[in-house]
Amino acid sequence: MEVILLEDVKSLGKKGEVVKVSDGYARNYIFKKNLGREATSKNLNELKLQKQHEEKLAKEKLDEARAFADELKDKSVTVAIKTGSGGRSFGSVSTKEINSAIKSQLGYDIDKKKMSLDVPVKSPGTYNLTIKIHPKVTGELKVIVKDADN
Repeated sequence: MEVILLEDVKSLGKKGEVVKVSDGYARNYIFKKNLGREATSKNLNELKLQKQHEEKLAKEKLDEARAFADELKDKSVTVAIKTGSGGRSFGSVSTKEINSAIKSQLGYDIDKKKMSLDVPVKSPGTYNLTIKIHPKVTGELKVIVKDADN
């Protein structure tokens, strides 16, 4: 019997796959636990339509992420850091501080775990912040670090 899996089943297949199993296994395990349904022509057609819809949504999200990355490229955020005598800083600027600056200055809500800096920010200057917007898209944002005393 051919079955369309509704969920991932260990050692059998992933969600959305059509697999061949014995009739008893299908009736007594897969159908009872609602892990799959019989691969009739109607169900196969529904699966095909569902996959097309998911691909369309994935493409739209990818396009949105690319547009957002292009938008970020031209923007910058200013963050202040406290420095002592000789221009030495007290600590460094973290992604948490940059995240709050992005929220207040640009109005974007970006997860701080998706941000990464090339080098630790311990002195005033301009740095590039890499943001992972989508698994296939990364964006860059300029971070301008100024002395808090000025």
